[in-house]
Amino acid sequence: MRTLTKDIAAEAGKQITVAGFVQVIRDQGSIKFLILRDVSGTVQIVITKDKKEALATAAQLSTESVVEITGLAKAEKQAPGGFEVAADTITILSLADPELPIPVVEKGDQEETDQAIRLDWRWIDLRKPKHALVFKVWTVMEAAFREYWVSHGYTEIHSPKLIATPSESGSEVFEVKYFDRKAYLAQSPQFYKQMAMAAGFEKVFEVGPVFRAEPSFTSRHATEFTGYDMEISYIQSHEDVMQEEERVIQYAVQKVKDAYQKEIRELLGRDIPVPSIPFPRVSMREAKEILKGMGVASEKEGDLSPEEERKICEYFLEKEGHEFVFVTEYPIGVRPFYHMRDPENPAVTKSFDLLWNGLEVTTGAQREHRIDALVAQAKEKGMRIESIQFYLNFFRYGCPPHGGFGMGPNRMLMKLLNIENVRDVSFLYRGVKRLEP
Repeated sequence: MRTLTKDIAAEAGKQITVAGFVQVIRDQGSIKFLILRDVSGTVQIVITKDKKEALATAAQLSTESVVEITGLAKAEKQAPGGFEVAADTITILSLADPELPIPVVEKGDQEETDQAIRLDWRWIDLRKPKHALVFKVWTVMEAAFREYWVSHGYTEIHSPKLIATPSESGSEVFEVKYFDRKAYLAQSPQFYKQMAMAAGFEKVFEVGPVFRAEPSFTSRHATEFTGYDMEISYIQSHEDVMQEEERVIQYAVQKVKDAYQKEIRELLGRDIPVPSIPFPRVSMREAKEILKGMGVASEKEGDLSPEEERKICEYFLEKEGHEFVFVTEYPIGVRPFYHMRDPENPAVTKSFDLLWNGLEVTTGAQREHRIDALVAQAKEKGMRIESIQFYLNFFRYGCPPHGGFGMGPNRMLMKLLNIENVRDVSFLYRGVKRLEP
């Protein structure tokens, strides 16, 4: 039975079998040392001169070869982690080419290899513990979101990703040939989340792929990514949606902190604060006034540029010690037709974005569920009613008031782990110029 490196301390004094990648080879003549890496960590392997067959096998090894080693687990103060395995036998499972295209062991604090080259060899890049940690954290984070939603009465849905009508705007969709007609890759499950509300599900969530044909080369955009979406019925306003989002984020961040704070601090230098509730809130109008007072020029009418997002977050971090801030009341000109408008100020929507340390991670709103208002708003936006007739039908036979949000877990991970680029929190990044590996 194989023993993981993290469990070796408990096996001290016993014969064990370990397996993994050979990270380091040190040859001292009649004795060799290996550092073996598996998914849980590393351990030192010592091969002494009396183990001639094991020494002969070790002489064939190159770094990143995959081996299986059987030997005695024992305490050794000078070994990394305080334990080592004295090898009796070594079996080569896969011999690596001696010249690696990119290094796995880095020197110093900086990445030595250009990111584009690292992405070409992503499976080797992911052998680095700090890169593998991202996906261990993601696993805990996603499980936490699911745990929260399921335990609070949500139903999981899986909406189609081949659709007949763009769900957001036609300029940002991938068009595909669908037999004798056109189809599009879904930009979001928005229409189908709302269909679930019309079906009486009341609370739903979805975890699934999202496609955006945005010709963007920024550190925050990708053409394909995973989305987290939720929708709830019988709300009074978008405030109910924001309150629910606060709770699920707080729950997920706490779960990650409990599971991986030590490793995150050691490998990424980030101490994760669990956010207090409520998160700060500021209207778009108020945000613009604050930014003006900070000397930040407004770049977008009724919206925030990346620089404005950073500055408004800096303001609330300094003022309230909080990494999150909800920006509310976006004007109708920058929001989709299905966002409900504020009856007291019809020029703005009952919507919000959630910013985390200078980056938008969520967009949400109360939706317009009244068919007459919905049709009027679609016409006002210049939409062809016949192209969204299937969607409008969801609201013709009764639909409760509802709202929800869409979240990008890649962006959440960027801020959770203090990583600068979405490419480094994507298992395999897809962008304008990247379709491989």
